[in-house]
Amino acid sequence: MRPVSARRTVRLGVCVVATAGLLTAGLAAPAFAQEQSDQLWIQAPGEQKLTPRGSTSEGSPLDIGLYHDNDNFAVTDGRLSVDISGVAGVADVTWPDNCAPTGTTAVCTVPEVPVIGEAYSPQIHLTVRAAEGAELGAKGRITYAAVATGGPDGTLEAPRDSFDTTVSVGSGPDLSLGEITPVKNLQPGVVRTVPFAVTNKGSERSEGLTATFTASYGLDFLTEYAECTYGTTGGDDYAPMSHATCSFDQVIEPGDSFTLPTPLRVALTAHAYAERLDISIAPGNGAADLSDEDNYTIAAFGAVNTADFAAQGARVTGGAGETVTAGLGFRNDGPAWIGNLGSGDPVAAVDFTVPEGVTVTSAPADCAPRTLSGGHYPQRTGAPRYSCEMPYWALPDTTRTLPFQLRIDRVVPDATGRVMLTTGGSTPATFPFDHQPANNTAQLVVNATA
Repeated sequence: MRPVSARRTVRLGVCVVATAGLLTAGLAAPAFAQEQSDQLWIQAPGEQKLTPRGSTSEGSPLDIGLYHDNDNFAVTDGRLSVDISGVAGVADVTWPDNCAPTGTTAVCTVPEVPVIGEAYSPQIHLTVRAAEGAELGAKGRITYAAVATGGPDGTLEAPRDSFDTTVSVGSGPDLSLGEITPVKNLQPGVVRTVPFAVTNKGSERSEGLTATFTASYGLDFLTEYAECTYGTTGGDDYAPMSHATCSFDQVIEPGDSFTLPTPLRVALTAHAYAERLDISIAPGNGAADLSDEDNYTIAAFGAVNTADFAAQGARVTGGAGETVTAGLGFRNDGPAWIGNLGSGDPVAAVDFTVPEGVTVTSAPADCAPRTLSGGHYPQRTGAPRYSCEMPYWALPDTTRTLPFQLRIDRVVPDATGRVMLTTGGSTPATFPFDHQPANNTAQLVVNATA
């Protein structure tokens, strides 16, 4: 099974290498392999806890989604098969309009299957409630299978026997955090109030609650609470972010709600672009939440801003048999920072074509050797072309230098190699935030005559 986060998209501030392989540099498959392969996946929670019939709960949402890996392919006509025979006597299921039930199974349709990213959300929304007479501790399993049209062979199938949800009946608090509508077209510097409302849908009181707020690099906390501790994280492996960890002692009875002492306000900084505030909650005193699927949400803010990405070329000089170092690379001239926080995809790749008369004797670790047409090249050195993936984020005024060692086999005056920014393919990239695309291509010139 290839899981993703339980609700909507990858969370900020967690190590997702073990879950989705995202938000780390250099882990994505080489573009030439990506262009030729694809896989369909099912997003479903591993477990769902229900309160007994007759409690305050009106049923729990069970959100399921389909997605695939490779945006080089259009994937359509997704069909998710759901089998609820394993929860007979444990839970009752209410089907949405895009599911056609027959007995204890249903086929649910997803007309367009997306890739994981900021815009992804589950497409199938079931409601599950404890069956009449189901006792505490009752347990069963819902299983899934899926197929879709698309991919390199015309049909995609999710791995068989890999996706299921264990449904159980229990007693305890069930905190539910309301979803927040994304806001777009905001100006840098604007201040926004973030909605925050928690309801206890469970059968027992919550002895307070803990809340964690994680803000992307382009957001600043303007409201601070005495119940919270604040800090920042980030570095070589993760984008910088701010976070607040809070513990509130207010008791939340079944059916009651909790709001923050004062409204939560954040400001978009001058370098804001696609920002998000990740919010998660949990019952206090270490109590387990009956259904934590709705314990997490994202407040997303889109800023009207630009970032100027540029390729960095070089000029080197040397005689036949000499080895020289060329510092190629990438830079973000701002003013915005860019982060692919949902997908973890590199913000760009530097594609380097080796000049005539030159052999690469050492290439940076993040650079994959290619044939001239972009296919697999079997050795690290001596390739005619290299593709170097950048991290999933780029701060303003950031330069990432890629030192290539080049042996000059023969002197070719003005030998030129192309240095080009791409998104993993073989053509120059166009970035929606970059209004100066001309500098996305540069040159490495060996033994220039002028």
